[in-house]
Amino acid sequence: MDTSLDIDPKLEARIRELAERQQRSTDSVMTEAIEQYVSRDEARVSFDEEEEASWRDYKETGLHLTLDEVSAWLKTWGTDAEGDPPPCHT
Repeated sequence: MDTSLDIDPKLEARIRELAERQQRSTDSVMTEAIEQYVSRDEARVSFDEEEEASWRDYKETGLHLTLDEVSAWLKTWGTDAEGDPPPCHT
């Protein structure tokens, strides 16, 4: 894929300065930045989709846990009392 970007001159100068300080090419700095952005945005989209699916499931079934139930369970993590998550209820 051959891609070109119109980059603001101030941003371009910042990228060039960062690349020089890190002894890297500007292309590698920009590629890394784009990869990090895409990974974060993919994770955000995945989280949003999971959230929507959970909300649909809750509306259909009414099954849920309270904050107190989850908090109490999480406090056991890493202890001898650690166990399975509490069961969902309506």
